[in-house]
Amino acid sequence: MNNLLAAFTQGIVAFLATNIDDIIILLLFFSQVDVNFRRRHILIGQYLGFTAIIIASLPGFFGGLVVPREWIGLLGLLPIAIGINHLVDWQAETTEVQTVSSEFQQSSYKNPILSFIVSILHPQTYKVTAVTIANGGDNISIYIPLFAGQSLASLGVIIMVFFVMLGMLCAVAYLLSRQATIAYALSRYGKHVVPFVLIALGFFIMYERGTFTLLPWVKG
Repeated sequence: MNNLLAAFTQGIVAFLATNIDDIIILLLFFSQVDVNFRRRHILIGQYLGFTAIIIASLPGFFGGLVVPREWIGLLGLLPIAIGINHLVDWQAETTEVQTVSSEFQQSSYKNPILSFIVSILHPQTYKVTAVTIANGGDNISIYIPLFAGQSLASLGVIIMVFFVMLGMLCAVAYLLSRQATIAYALSRYGKHVVPFVLIALGFFIMYERGTFTLLPWVKG
């Protein structure tokens, strides 16, 4: 019981230490919610991305390899690519999303299972997933040693805590985005700011992980 309680505490501390700063990105996501970009796309994308991070961290539990920080930083290319796409092809992207949405909207409205499947396959969900993986890529270097040496039960407790707290983080970000002052500022300026935030996030991820040292002229 003491081991499970320790795992519970470790899960809370580790999640807060590695994910509390993600609330800014979530606020920006929720500020963009409209007929083509739904809250479920954000929630599903967050869970898909975080699940990928957890899976990538499991080598710590199995005593596998530790991923070098420099290579983890290459995940920063994902938000950079998405941000650039927003800048150079925003209208085309909106048209594509509307087309996908209109094809499934009527058929999925009365079928919650089909609606969930469509949400998983939606391009907006992929974008949230990609940003989540990139922004949380450094978590792998923290979760690998955290998972190492845990019993299967303790590992299950930690992962359960992670998933519950991820839902709570999304809920807090959504509630904050609904506050009048915050919502007004984000709705007025959010669409113009998001591409630059994503690009800056990508470069920061690469810089903070030391990815630029992989370049030959930086090494020299």
